[in-house]
Amino acid sequence: MVTKRVTRKKAGKEPEKVAEKNFRDYEMVFVIKPDVAEENLNPIVDKVSLLITNRDGIISGMERWGKRKLAYPIKHFTEGYYILGRFKIRPSATREIEANLLISEEIIRFLLVKIE
Repeated sequence: MVTKRVTRKKAGKEPEKVAEKNFRDYEMVFVIKPDVAEENLNPIVDKVSLLITNRDGIISGMERWGKRKLAYPIKHFTEGYYILGRFKIRPSATREIEANLLISEEIIRFLLVKIE
C-alpha cells in the first residue's frame, strides 16, 4: 500500500512574501510653500500619505521639520515647510507619486531617494 503525503499552502502567506520582495525603502523630503497656513499643513501631508498608501505603500513615518530658510530661492520663495517621509513601496509606483507631486500647487520641491 502506497501512501501519499499531501501538503497544503496556507492561504495568503505566499503572496505577502512575494510582494514584500518587490518593495524598496525610500525617503522623501518635500517642501511646502511658506504662505500656507500652519493649520493647512496636516491636510497636505495627509494627501501625500494617501498617494503612498493608495499604491500599496507602507509608511514608516512622517517627520515635520518646520519652517526653514531655503539654500536658494525656489519659485520666488526663500522659506518653506520641510517634511521628511520614510516608506516602502514598489519601484514602479514612484513615478506616479512624483508625477502627482510635480502638479501639486502647495509643494515647491521634493526629492525621492531609494535607501540601500
